[in-house]
Amino acid sequence: MSDMINIKINGMDFAAPKGSTILEAARLANITIPTLCFLKEINAIGACRICVVEANEGRGFRTVAACVYPITEGMEIRTNTPAIIESRKKTLELILSNHDRKCLSCVRSKNCELQALANDLGIEFEGKYDGETQNYDIDYSAAHMYRDNNKCILCRRCVAVCEKTQGIGVIGANERGFKTHISSAFEMGLGDTSCVSCGQCINVCPTGALSEKDFTSEIIAAIADPSKKVVVQTAPSVRAGLGECFGMPIGTNVEGKMVAALRRLGFDCVFDTNFTADLTILEEGTELIERVKNGGKLPMITSCSPGWVKYCEHYYPDCIDNLSSCKSPQQMFGAVLKTYYAEKMGWDPKDIVSVSIMPCTAKKFEMGRDDQNAAGVADIDYAITTRELGRMIDRAGINFADLPEEKFDDPLGIFSGAGLIFGATGGVMEAALRFAVEELTGEKLNGEKLDFKEVRGTEGVKEASYNVNGLEIKVAVASGLANAKKIMDKVRSGEADYTFVEIMACPGGCVNGGGQPIVPASVRNFTDVRSLRAKALYDQDAAMELRKSQDNPAVKALYDEYLEKPGSHKAHEILHTSYVARKINKDFD
Repeated sequence: MSDMINIKINGMDFAAPKGSTILEAARLANITIPTLCFLKEINAIGACRICVVEANEGRGFRTVAACVYPITEGMEIRTNTPAIIESRKKTLELILSNHDRKCLSCVRSKNCELQALANDLGIEFEGKYDGETQNYDIDYSAAHMYRDNNKCILCRRCVAVCEKTQGIGVIGANERGFKTHISSAFEMGLGDTSCVSCGQCINVCPTGALSEKDFTSEIIAAIADPSKKVVVQTAPSVRAGLGECFGMPIGTNVEGKMVAALRRLGFDCVFDTNFTADLTILEEGTELIERVKNGGKLPMITSCSPGWVKYCEHYYPDCIDNLSSCKSPQQMFGAVLKTYYAEKMGWDPKDIVSVSIMPCTAKKFEMGRDDQNAAGVADIDYAITTRELGRMIDRAGINFADLPEEKFDDPLGIFSGAGLIFGATGGVMEAALRFAVEELTGEKLNGEKLDFKEVRGTEGVKEASYNVNGLEIKVAVASGLANAKKIMDKVRSGEADYTFVEIMACPGGCVNGGGQPIVPASVRNFTDVRSLRAKALYDQDAAMELRKSQDNPAVKALYDEYLEKPGSHKAHEILHTSYVARKINKDFD
């Protein structure tokens, strides 16, 4: 029996794999059917009715939702008839009739799927179906984002990604009929729920209903203040995503142009978070080795992802002791900047404005956590997303594509390939293995021995085992919190006997963070965005001479001049932190 099914689309013969939907079959035939609610593997409910087509299975043509309707042998499909176009237009006009149409000032203008569809279908915003509208207060209660239900189209993508991908489910549809809206239980503000600030809901929203809180105006004001030293750090994944803000292909590494843009924005120093990613490996690796040798709490679990840490505090508070006590690379950088670097430069930490550019919205929550103030002031003053940086560059009139390639400032801009691959799921684990294997065996790793490919790839859960000098090291890697739950349930029950676990809140790791450029569903449904962005990091790592964190000369100098050695008392005071058990939902448990 053939695995291909013969169909007709718009009068032409095509074949598509058995089990395909009409939407998928049309895509293979290079025909794009518009969608709004559909997201592959996340939300397939056929609710918005934008993807309707006419299908005939021998009983005459009828209207069906292409995103969920399977093809059958001999099916005839019409995707663009006058009746179908009119149906889509009417549906879109009805959606717009209860939509805040202030597109000129919307954060998603020019990157809004609703706006693009309206343009494609020639919709006039005013007139038809005007009448009663719902008006909602904007929810600013969360540290990292706001929700504006006046721009929500009830596609339920956010609900699906929160429930299915992240396994949290703190949002859903409340009320019924015309009063239906997306909110939390008992109309709680998002900040009062066990939301972990991952921002995946923002990434899948087709409109401006969800967005990160924007700190760019405050940063521009700080840069203009002559009494302030404004220092910026950029996370590994930002270089693999920022180019998309300026029309570059997904996965383009724009490190050099990014540095040039940051200088032109007026930052006093342009450094790289990769420096403290390397520092994290020495601290975290030392902590792991001490736990292994001295019977400490195992498995040790990474603490780089603030969304994951908050998830652990809410849902697995009994496992907090498994977390590494290391601050994340973002927070370590701020701590080093306002202690070691401030002393070297003769700067008062109170006069330093520490800015981080992150692929992660949870960093906005993390910077306000307790025990993140090594110099007596906040380690980080402002954490902004890749998208916010893109907007800053645009507003400053900087022609990003034509910028020269420039290098980070020294010494906090020096990094290894191990620090660089932190941005991909499995990257922290691989970087740690490059350090731990050398420490435990006393042998230098070079060439292909540096590549621990078993922990690479975008799979949600990966496991591996290594024999290191007679010691069996069992590791696990999870990305996406629904996958983290699979690992943590094994840890909690004692079923798993891992030594070391890496968990990232976002599926695919930081390259797919909640602050990365938003990719429309028309691309996201058919392109492996995570792999393309991760490839940019692995390719750069493979081409570097410096590929191990422990070989970073600037990190060595930091220990020699200031921190003494990995795991020292001083290192713990500056680079380590603590955690707290949190309720599931504030005031309701």
